[in-house]
Amino acid sequence: MVTTFEPPSHPTSDAAPQSGTSYLARLNPEQRAAIETTDGPLLVLAGAGTGKTRVLTTRFAHILLTERAKPWQILAVTFTNKAAREMRERVATLLGAPAEGLWLGTFHALCARMLRRHAEYVGLTQSFTILDTDDQLRLLKQVMEPWQIDTKRWPAPGLLGVIQRWKDRGLTPERVTPSEDTDFANHHARAIYEAYQARLKQLNACDFGDLMLHVTEILRTRPDMLAQYHRLFRYILVDEYQDTNTVQYLWLRLLAKQANGTANICCVGDDDQSIYSWRGAEVENILRFEKDFPGAQIVRLERNYRSTRHILGAAAGLIAHNGERLGKTLRSGRDDPSDGEKVLVTSVWDSDAEARSVCDMAERLHHKGQSLAEMAILVRAGFQTRAFEERLVQTGLPYRIVGGVRFYERAEIRDALAYMRVVSQPADDLAFERIINVPKRGVGPASLQKLREATRFAATPLSSATESMLNTGQLKGKMADQLRTLINALNTTRDIMARDGHVLAIEHLLEESGYLEMWRLDRSPEAPGRLENLKELVRALADFGTLGEFLEHVSLVMETDEKAQDAKLSIMTLHGAKGLEFDTVFLPGWEEGVFPSQRTLDEGGLKGLEEERRLAYVGITRARKQAMIFHAGSRRIYANWQPSMPSRFLEELPDEHISRKNEGGAARRGLFAEESLFDNGPVMARRKRTPEAEPAFALGEQVRHPRFGVGIVIAADRNHLEIAFENAGTKRLLSSFIEKL
Repeated sequence: MVTTFEPPSHPTSDAAPQSGTSYLARLNPEQRAAIETTDGPLLVLAGAGTGKTRVLTTRFAHILLTERAKPWQILAVTFTNKAAREMRERVATLLGAPAEGLWLGTFHALCARMLRRHAEYVGLTQSFTILDTDDQLRLLKQVMEPWQIDTKRWPAPGLLGVIQRWKDRGLTPERVTPSEDTDFANHHARAIYEAYQARLKQLNACDFGDLMLHVTEILRTRPDMLAQYHRLFRYILVDEYQDTNTVQYLWLRLLAKQANGTANICCVGDDDQSIYSWRGAEVENILRFEKDFPGAQIVRLERNYRSTRHILGAAAGLIAHNGERLGKTLRSGRDDPSDGEKVLVTSVWDSDAEARSVCDMAERLHHKGQSLAEMAILVRAGFQTRAFEERLVQTGLPYRIVGGVRFYERAEIRDALAYMRVVSQPADDLAFERIINVPKRGVGPASLQKLREATRFAATPLSSATESMLNTGQLKGKMADQLRTLINALNTTRDIMARDGHVLAIEHLLEESGYLEMWRLDRSPEAPGRLENLKELVRALADFGTLGEFLEHVSLVMETDEKAQDAKLSIMTLHGAKGLEFDTVFLPGWEEGVFPSQRTLDEGGLKGLEEERRLAYVGITRARKQAMIFHAGSRRIYANWQPSMPSRFLEELPDEHISRKNEGGAARRGLFAEESLFDNGPVMARRKRTPEAEPAFALGEQVRHPRFGVGIVIAADRNHLEIAFENAGTKRLLSSFIEKL
């Protein structure tokens, strides 16, 4: 059955639209060009704070008001439902009444609408069900059974992640080539994917990734359907184009490229804010726009109405170090002629001092009248929030975690705390019930009920009853083996704690119980962050004399009064901050390995580094009035302090927009010259150095680093060296940390 498209049978509005072109009057020339360039492909490079949303919605209304298209002949794509609602409301305001019949929404919402029309072409009916993540996992586990996959080594959530990544790249099972394949699930992943898709069709269901995959396949393989959509959509508008993944890109390109060669597609985005590669976004999509659509025009929106000149200058100077970008330079469009305050780069002694400095500065600004709601702490990784949360609790400043939960309320932290509670207090049955099957040990509801009955009968704690039933052989099989491992881990942890202290003991517990291994095997995007959070939790243990003191401290922190207050300081990740703005932004942790993230550098190389730099650019441009960057001389890893090196991004910030402050870095310890900000921090030498005394290094010279050992200099760039180490691979380091041999 071929579906045709019918416009609404009623008029969109009886109200008169705004007269003439008054809606264009308040636009700057670049914004107006982006709106009035209606024919042909157009890329609007919209820098941070340049009025992107206004341009997109006004362009939509302009097309309607000039009668170039009817409302249902415009396809407008956003990334979030919130953005879609905002665009719908703004368009209605410009038109003078709600517009009906719009094809306006998120990628997935629009594809769901299309798929309902054409479900039969992919073996479904129009009443198909969209499965949530829990249903997907249950179904996938059923499908995996014939392959007898070791789910401890290849867990179902990991395989589901592999399948979703294939779908994000527009790959049906038959399109997964050997080069696209993976060794996950013992090289059976593609076959399981095929069986999973077949089972979905039997159930008349699809998952979230199928919405785009199925519609893209229909458009690829059914020229008649594609031609209908070409006739329907006269204009296509796309928001946040830099965040599109492969299947979204394919879908848009199919719809935009008509047989007669015309392509009235307008994509709005900013290649300098492409920061979501970890969830499939491809910055290359926006970089090759002109190649995909020959003759495309580019309009650059470079007037920023949010930030001061110094903030924009610092951000522009930093992002200019990226090679893969289309290029634009933000300049202030604000009426205020003041340059504002320079971006402040503060060097602190260690990570604890960093938390104190940031929170004390926030408190001082608050006392001077700045609202807490206009301040934000933007961290590179979730584990960094703990130190700031604890300091804010001490100072009494209300705060909120945006886009996540408080550190001690995160699932992996609650699990680890439950392990600690059982070690500290074996009678804590609630904690033992939480960990008894995390990771999975085969303890189902019936087995747990049996253990509870034994506990009541013997009047002993649940952990003791479990150990007793293991000793008497009442528990058997694989479950018994797994529980024996857990009980042994708890017992040996108590022995280690008595002998070597609570930090080493808890490290042992999380490792031997299999809890850390569970997250190492998890292939979900969140798993690495959870492992970092667990490392930070163990690091926090070192601040307390005993495990009991630490657990009491956590209880007090978690019981902090959570009364509703209008103004709270925001703590969030840099990724979560995109699209937001604040008067004052604190940017802590600008050190090598933290920011840029070592994991991103290891996995992504130069491409990963450029994305990290874009993330730094996003962070700085969140600030309207003040941006403050912090870096610490050392951070504690477990019980030991490890030296930290200032982020390479600090050196890339242009001096004319930066002021520097040392709050107890290397200069105070007599290691380096007072004026050398970037060489503060770790104790790298016993003698005082000055810039003049810094030795020059030759290529091929053998050198030593206190942490990485002996290596060979393979490149030199200003005061940085690239060194190939014997046991640590290649590293880029400040020359002041290196000794000649």
